[in-house]
Formats: sequence, structure tokens, C-alpha cells
Amino acid sequence: MKRTVAAILLVCISVSHLRANDLSSEIDTNWHQWRGPFATGTAPAADPPIHWDESANVKWKAEIPGEGSSTPIIWGNQIFVLTAVQTDRIDDSVPPASEQPERPFGITFPQNYFRFVVMSIDRQTGNVLWEQTACVKRPHEGHHGDNDFASASPMTDGQRLFVSFGSRGIYCYDLQGNLLWERQLGEVDTRLSFGEGTSIVVHDETVIVNRDNEGQSYIVALDANSGETIWKKDRDESTAWATPLVVEHNNRKQVITSASNRVRSYDFENGDLIWQCGGQVSNVIPSPFTAHGLVYCMSGYRGSALFAIPVDSKGDLTDSDRIAWKLDRDTPYIPSAVLVDDLMYFTKSNSGVLTCVDSRTGENVYGPIRLPGVSKIYSSPVSAGGHVYLTGRDGTTLVVKHGPKFEVLATNRIAEAVDSSLAIAGHDLFIRSEKSIYCISNAAN
Repeated sequence: MKRTVAAILLVCISVSHLRANDLSSEIDTNWHQWRGPFATGTAPAADPPIHWDESANVKWKAEIPGEGSSTPIIWGNQIFVLTAVQTDRIDDSVPPASEQPERPFGITFPQNYFRFVVMSIDRQTGNVLWEQTACVKRPHEGHHGDNDFASASPMTDGQRLFVSFGSRGIYCYDLQGNLLWERQLGEVDTRLSFGEGTSIVVHDETVIVNRDNEGQSYIVALDANSGETIWKKDRDESTAWATPLVVEHNNRKQVITSASNRVRSYDFENGDLIWQCGGQVSNVIPSPFTAHGLVYCMSGYRGSALFAIPVDSKGDLTDSDRIAWKLDRDTPYIPSAVLVDDLMYFTKSNSGVLTCVDSRTGENVYGPIRLPGVSKIYSSPVSAGGHVYLTGRDGTTLVVKHGPKFEVLATNRIAEAVDSSLAIAGHDLFIRSEKSIYCISNAAN
């Protein structure tokens, strides 16, 4: 399908997905997508606090209804957050949980309908600016006990907000909450009904949606102005949750996906396969990122794999010497890595064990080393101001000094559990907990 003529010219800046000419000054002061300004987990110009608790340096705390673990997105004075709110409406055709067949991990299919909600929150006060219900649907399958129905992060280009509720649809709003378009891609069945969670990526007037599932997996590019299909490619993959990455190299834009069978690079314009590389392990969740002409892909369930692959590759790299470097131990299962300058930080599986390596060479800088006071981690580490923030599931955040020596600068605790990754913008750090959003700020006191 031919691409609709773009209404606004967008210029590529690596993986920022923003209009470079008139918005470049705003990139560093916002957190507009999953994994931040450059999809590396780092906010290079931000300087949030390193000390807080339930009262100290808390500018505000706002309760969020329902359930969701997607990262908050920040643009200007707005924070965008997704949640799924269970209603009292019941589908009588679905048996109650006690009468359903036994499934792994005790997963049950819901009887209740849910409201799938998009919220805009005032960055200064925590008050709700607007709230929209994208749809009211009964999810066709359940989810893992540690997942939910709103775990994919939204994305904004500074004028529009793009939202994925997976099998419940893709939605585009203006920043005042007006629906511009929606697109229903149909339902998918995930591995063991673990649920969905892959975030969408928006770049150059194109929305990239990856749908690896237990049926026919595929990746599709949609027109950001209408939701119409630009191209679609089937994929030989089972369920994975890694968010795609858009990279421009030598004047060619690529869409890079990480999954169990292959890491693949697609031509951004038409979806043609550029290169691929096997070797990832099962249930791929960490998102790829890029630096130094390399793309880094990793996984850590029932094995460990970290590949640094030259972006200018062609063909099949599987088991070849064209991979720049690789590791086969201590890689993350759920959290993504964070890149700060040339150093890459990542945790082992879902545990509080940290490794730091040189991103150019893969040489170990330190670790694996156990994080004091942090045992389990789902939240991806983030960085700002020369600090790395690592948040455990119990709400404990360690602040580690960026550099070649492991040094804990602060241990901070809130009273609520945290699985969502933190977001950073300016002097503010945002923590989405099980029930709330905290604004941790240097301006709080």
C-alpha cells in the first residue's frame, strides 16, 4: 500500500523518533517513548534527585485506577499513562475462574469487561488533565500474574499520542485527548496466555507494530496519519515482547527486532529483510538499542545471550565471525539494559545482580555483583546525571555511580511495589508503582 503523504516533515535522529529541526531542544527534556530520548534508558540532560522516601523529595503522589505497568511518558507539562480498569460487566459465556481448566501459573481468563484508559496528568501537580476510554472489551485471554492488560508504553511525537492496547487496538490521540484514529489488528494468543506487552515505535510518520505470538507472527508498518497499512511481513517466531528499534545508518533506515529464532533487520521503507542473526534464547523481552555502529540484542530466559551486531550487516550472520562481540552469561530476562556513554549496565535474569561492560568491546568492567538490598527486578535500569537507578520489585531503588567502579550512592524506598520502569525528565523522576505515580523532584522541598 502506498504511503500517505506526510503532513509534517520528520527528520531522523538515530532512534529518537522526533522532528529534529524544531524539537531537538525538547528531546533531552522529555521522555517521549519506552526507554527514553534515544531508546537507551538514559536522559542525558536530566538531573533528578538521588535521595527520596515516602515524603522526602516527593513533589506529589497521584493514585492511578486499575492496573498497568507501562512506563509513564513525559512531554512538556503532560505525563501520559495507560491503565486497564475492571468493570462490573460480566460475560456469562465465560465460566468463573473456579470452573476453568487448570493452566500453568494459575492463569485464568477474565469474565469481566475492562475499560482501557488513557490518562494525561499535570506534571506540576499530579492532577488529571484528561482521561479517555479507548475501548471497553473483555480480554480474550488472561495474563501472567506479574503482567497486566496495560503493560505496553505509549509514545508521543510532540503533537500526537500513540497507544497500543495490543489485541484491544492501536489508538492515536492529539495531546488534548481527542481521538484521531484507531486501528484494530485482531486478537493474538500469547505463550501460555502470558499476555501482551510490546510497545509500539513511531518514526518518520510511520508506526511500527511487532506481533510475535503463538499463531502467525508478523510485523506491520502503519501510516501515523491514518493507521492504514504501509507494509506487513510475516515472521517465523513464537511469542516475544521486545520493542522494535529504528536505526538510520548510511542514509538507510532499518527496523530491528529481537526474538528467539532470529534478530532481524527490515528495510524501514518496504519491510524487506536486510540481515538476520540467530542465537537468542527463549521469551525475548529486553529491547535492542544502538551505539558505535552496533545494535545490542540480549535475552536471559533458560540461557543467556548478548550479541553486538554491526548495523551495516547484510545476509545471515548466524554462527559467523561478523558479530562484533557476544556474551553468554548473566544477561537479563525481563529488564532491558541501560547505556551510559560507553558503559552498558544490565542485571542477571530478574535478580539483583549487576554487570557492567564496555559497549565497544564487550570487555567486563565489573560484575556480576550483587546489589545490596535488592533481590528481584522487573524494572529496567535508567540513568541521568552520572547516576544509574536500579529499582527492585519491592520499591527499593539503588542509585549507583556511573563509572568503572561499583559504588552505591543512595538506597531509597517507597511503600508500594514497582514493576514499571522509571522515567526521567529535567529535575524530575517518575515512579509508577502498583497503585500510584510518584513525582520525585529536586523542586519538591
